[in-house]
Amino acid sequence: MKNISNIIALGTLTLTTSLWMFWGTSEMYYEGWGLPFPQPLAYLTPALICLLLTALCLRWPHIGGWLLIGVGGAFTFWWWGLTYRRGGLSLISALEMVPVSTLLILTGWLILHSAKSKQPPFRWRWYVSIGVPLLIFFGVSAVQLPQIMRRLDDGYRGERLIQGNGVTLIWAPAGPGWNWKQPWGGYPSWGSLARYGKPPIGLKTGDKLGAAPYSEQEMASTGLCAYLSADGLRLMDEAQNIWRMPTTDEVIRSLTRGGVNAGCTPPEGTGRATCESTPDKETPLWAPDQPPIYYWSGEEANSETAFYVSYNGYVNTQPKDWGNPRHGYRCVREP
Repeated sequence: MKNISNIIALGTLTLTTSLWMFWGTSEMYYEGWGLPFPQPLAYLTPALICLLLTALCLRWPHIGGWLLIGVGGAFTFWWWGLTYRRGGLSLISALEMVPVSTLLILTGWLILHSAKSKQPPFRWRWYVSIGVPLLIFFGVSAVQLPQIMRRLDDGYRGERLIQGNGVTLIWAPAGPGWNWKQPWGGYPSWGSLARYGKPPIGLKTGDKLGAAPYSEQEMASTGLCAYLSADGLRLMDEAQNIWRMPTTDEVIRSLTRGGVNAGCTPPEGTGRATCESTPDKETPLWAPDQPPIYYWSGEEANSETAFYVSYNGYVNTQPKDWGNPRHGYRCVREP
């Protein structure tokens, strides 16, 4: 019985580490690419921790088993807390990570249970538990890295005319109208952008934003884009109403791949757009060397959330007061 437990423990340990390695490597290339080095490597942290725990379990089963149980429980509560702070904690979101974290706890228990049983040869346990996750890392890298290295980046960060797929717009140059990075390291939230023109004029955070829900009407009338100068390089003391935030449809239809319009049609509500080719994070719409992989839309989903678009054509929502290093924005105007 203990031999069976040992085999199951080895399998679940390998499965858990492999899942985290797949997630971490995929997210490193999708979301982390463009962040200053070594920040992208942070996405590999869960997998690297699992690899370390694996080595401990192979060498000192009792220590490794108890650590797996502790790490699995601690991660579950940490994830719940993070989700709560983001305003998205629900029964479904609370259960999302339980399969992975439960695998850690179950594996720890199995390792403790089978610690005194006859173990397979150390070499084969090493090959399976360490080798499989590493193969996943190199496999995902072999698929993702060549695509990233082929991204179109002409290096120009000025005003751009982007037309095609039924949309013709001028997109703002680098500056306050395009991914204006804040001292805290991220970019303004949807609500902060919407209430830029509310006295006192300027970006506001926390209590200075006011208690009432931010509205789509505010984004149009007092939003930051409305105060952008004609050349898109300065913020004025009064609304100029030359620039505005793009709609979800406009962002989706302006996505490109290889310098050619990707032919995307937005979904109804949230979800993935229907595209002739999978769009990518490239110029002229995106800055491939900058962190943002999402653009806020000027449209709200409801009183609490607003739409955003990812570079690969997904539409989703986030709380309007959500600001981070991945959510950028870009103002537009008519030609």
